[in-house]
Amino acid sequence: MKIGIISDTHGSVKGWENAWKIIKDTDIIIHCGDILNHGPGNPLPEGYSPKKLVEILNGVKIPLLIVKGNCDSEVDQLFLDYPLSFPFLFSQIGQLRILSSHGHIFKEEEWLSLGKKWKIDILISGHTHLWKVEKKENAVILNPGSPSLPKKEPTVAVVDESLRKIEIFNVETGKVINSLLF
Repeated sequence: MKIGIISDTHGSVKGWENAWKIIKDTDIIIHCGDILNHGPGNPLPEGYSPKKLVEILNGVKIPLLIVKGNCDSEVDQLFLDYPLSFPFLFSQIGQLRILSSHGHIFKEEEWLSLGKKWKIDILISGHTHLWKVEKKENAVILNPGSPSLPKKEPTVAVVDESLRKIEIFNVETGKVINSLLF
């Protein structure tokens, strides 16, 4: 089973479409929030069109799990055909126990503590717009970065359950920029 991991699209159709080239062949997608709105602290991303992005997301045939981010509003739920989980989302996907959050509420030590208590394999968050993948204690910490408003390169992640491998992809080049076996 392959899992696409994305975060911080911020209403960018271009960011989503670039990411989609990489995650379209996954079995399930987890979005870690900040889906439609750019937020007052961010510039408008290229291809900003929340209404069009809603149409695209609602047409996705792959199961889509979404965690609400700090830039997501209550009204977003009226337009999205997927429930927005908050403050976190627990998923059992194949043999993997995954805990996802946007990343603006829990400090890393709290997140790791919750992961240990619930025997989580992968702790996923977004928010920082910087990718990260590292093994820490008994879990993998994963941040897919942002395909729309990256602090460095525009990225998404793919988790391959059967290979027990996580890859971070640059969405513009399609190249793997980091990977981790777990």
